[in-house]
Parts: sequence; C-alpha cells; structure tokens
Amino acid sequence: MTDRLGELTAAGVAVWLDDLSRVRLSSGNLDQLRREKHLVGVTTNPTIFAKALSDADEYSWQLRDLAMRGVTVEETVRMLTTYDVRWACDVMRPAYDSSAGVDGRVSIEVDPRLAYETEKTVAEAKALWWLVDRPNLFIKIPATEAGLPAITATLAEGISVNVTLIFGLDRYSQVMEAFLAGLEQAKANGHDLTKIASVASFFVSRVDSEVDKRLDKLGAAGRPDLAALKGKAAVANAQLAYERYSEVFSSDRWQALADAGAHPQRPLWASTSTKNPEYRDVIYVEELIAPGTVNTMPEPVIDAYADHGEVRPDAVTGAYTQAREVFTGLAAAGVDFDDVIATLEREGVEKFEASWLELLDGVRKSLEAAAEGAGKPGRAAQDNAAAAQRAGGNA
Repeated sequence: MTDRLGELTAAGVAVWLDDLSRVRLSSGNLDQLRREKHLVGVTTNPTIFAKALSDADEYSWQLRDLAMRGVTVEETVRMLTTYDVRWACDVMRPAYDSSAGVDGRVSIEVDPRLAYETEKTVAEAKALWWLVDRPNLFIKIPATEAGLPAITATLAEGISVNVTLIFGLDRYSQVMEAFLAGLEQAKANGHDLTKIASVASFFVSRVDSEVDKRLDKLGAAGRPDLAALKGKAAVANAQLAYERYSEVFSSDRWQALADAGAHPQRPLWASTSTKNPEYRDVIYVEELIAPGTVNTMPEPVIDAYADHGEVRPDAVTGAYTQAREVFTGLAAAGVDFDDVIATLEREGVEKFEASWLELLDGVRKSLEAAAEGAGKPGRAAQDNAAAAQRAGGNA
C-alpha cells in the first residue's frame, strides 16, 4: 500500500494538523495520527477552540472547578485552551525531540482583539508562553502592521512564533524581516538560537475564494479568458512567496544567524481545504510541495491525500514564470490584487475575533451551568444579586 504521506514527508513537507480538541487528546487520536500518519505538528485558532469547547461535557470537571473558584470567563478560556495545548505539546514531544526542535510544535494564538495593539500582543505572548510552559510551543501572532514589531519583540525574548494571517507577498517580506530582526535581538540578549523556531503561515484557499468571486462579478461565466484564471491565484501567490523565502534564506544576513545555530522560518501553507467543490480536494497540497515547508491540514484533507494524493517534484520552484503570468492576467482583467489582500487580512482578523467572542459566550454559559449544578450561584446571578443589593442600599 502506497504511503503517500510518507512520500510527502520525504519531499520536504512537514505534515501538521489544523485542529485540536480534548476528544482528540483523551481518545489518543492525536497520538495515533503522529504514529501512523507522519503528523509532526498542530495548529489551532479561535475558530477551532470555539468548536472544541462547544462540547462542554469534555470540559465539565475543569469548568466545575473554575466555576467554584469564581474565575472570570476570559481567564477560564485561557485555562481550558492552555491545558489542551500543553497536553498536545506533550503528545507531540517525540517529534520535537527527533527533529532537534524543528517540528513537534503546537500553536496557540493571542487574543485576536489585540491584532492592532503591539505592546498588548507581546504581553499576552509572554503570558501564554509562561502558562503552557513547554519548549515545543508556538505563539501565533497575526501579521498585521501592529503585529510585525510584536513578532520581533517576542522572538527577542526567546519565544518561538507562528506568524499567522499572511496573504500578500509584500507583507510576507515584512514578516521575514521581523523574524531576522527578532533573532538578531535574541542573540544580542544572550538567547540560544537553537531553541527558537518560527513558521510563517501563508493562507491559500481564501485567496482563490476572493479572487474567483471578483472574476465572477466581471463575467467569468461568459468569458473563457476570465474563467481560465479561476482557481489559479492562490497557488501562484504561494509559489511566489516561496521564491521570496528562498532569496531571504540564502542571504549573508541569514547565514550569520544560521552559523549561530538558528533555524530558518519555514513557510507554512494554511487554509488548505478546498472551498470550491469543483477543484481537486488536495490541490493546495499537491501544488505546493517544496523542501523546507509545512502544510497544516484539517483531518479530511490529510485522509484525502493519504488516499489519492500525488507527490509532484519541483511543484513550486519550477513554476515562478507561470505564477507571474497569472497575476499579469488578473491585472489585465481588472482584479485589484492589492485590494484582495487588504480585504482578506481585515476579514481574517474579524472572523477570528468573532470566533473568540463566540468562544467567550459559550464558556460563559458553561460556567453558569457548572456553577448552578454545583449549588453555587453563577457569575451572572451573583452580579444580579449585587446589583439588587446596591439598589436597595440607594433606596
């Protein structure tokens, strides 16, 4: 039987799971994926946690204890999520040890409401690093303008970073600059560079979704020249990102850091599930095979690739000219790709913020139920009682 995921790994692509839940951890599913499907990393985001924590039964004992202590909703979220991530770090520790710290990483994201606040992002990154307390942790920081200096400052503290929500080439270049500056500062601060790692999460499928929508508005249904551009932008964009990665990490500046033991900041292909059912379900894996990359996939994509994926050697480095032709065509068609990127970044932050608020709301309700089940008034009930008491005192 063909071991397609093994072949993908041999081609230089690290297979990571874009999902985490306590069910995966308690059932042994995550460890099974590590042992049987070449899994060497895990990524999470607010949407993933909102879904995981909707299953309150898995978290009932912890929710009950936190409710008894009167812990706030936001602190409860941190306790629940860091518990899961710490557990996942322990499950992935063999991959971390066998790769000398390159893989076996698990990511947790800073509060997305801080995406435009540099100093608060750094403070939360440090707090999460302390809370999880595992060397194979990644702190996810969004690649907003405010996030760039936060990336540098966090790396300078010796903290490993997963830079998320990267959509455009220019922003990706800024991310790599922030990474290099962070490592240079970390070195100056006396940190061991061999212990610091980073990935740059370049989002893929969402680019096609946005570009295809604009091509449809321009009349792609009746114009073969526009229709031929659909489903091409995401892969082309990522391929040109890899070209920039290759240039930066062959520079003298990078070599000086490598000589000090630094690991390169690997490109990580995120948002790799196919949104359009007309496209091949593993297109964002097959078309982005290149050495030194990470592909983080939902489990259905991992299973699909294991079933029928193809390893396509040199799928990226041999496609730069063709990738540029895609953007020439989009510009000629009237698609403003700079606006596409700006829209996707803004919407990406908004979506994660909405998921975070959904998560807070779900945990608030679970805390109330846990508190009342334990015979202790929920926080809302306590607040109402306190308000009544104040009203009585003022009467």
